[in-house]
Amino acid sequence: MADSPLGPFRDAIGHALITHDMLPATDNEKANPDPSVLIDDDGSAYLFWGNGQCYFAKLKADLMSLDSEIKKVDLPYFSEGAHIHKRNGIYYLSYGYGYPEKVAYAINSYIKGEWEFKGIINEIPENCETNRPAIIDFKGKTYFFYHNGALPNGGSHRRSVCVDYLYYNYNSIAPVVMTKDGVI
Repeated sequence: MADSPLGPFRDAIGHALITHDMLPATDNEKANPDPSVLIDDDGSAYLFWGNGQCYFAKLKADLMSLDSEIKKVDLPYFSEGAHIHKRNGIYYLSYGYGYPEKVAYAINSYIKGEWEFKGIINEIPENCETNRPAIIDFKGKTYFFYHNGALPNGGSHRRSVCVDYLYYNYNSIAPVVMTKDGVI
């Protein structure tokens, strides 16, 4: 938490919101990375995250405690890096797909229902085996954020943030053709 977007930031609850022992049974010690939150139209908040398995839970209005049990989301070749957003009544859940990672997505008209796999948003980025999505609307345009290892001395764990425009076709996302340098 902070009183300003510039900080300083402090831990809001003094402990982890979700610990490994709270998850559905898993031997994966790295199961809890990369959270993404959606505040829905009715003010409800949902958290998506995971490594090897995608999880989700509803948050209480304080955003500091759970308001549901933790559930699994079945997605093909889910690696990690879940990102949730909503557009025109459709929920879009994008994520790292396989390894090396592409970015794939699934859609749902009901956030707690079954997800329909739709396809790949972008391919494996240059010089980088990992990939994480974020999708943001700003001033009437949609932007797709990801990363690559294309800068000097870059690689899978020395990544650069990239952004490209994102376009929709009704309830699907047009594949993003990555620019050479990751700049629009």
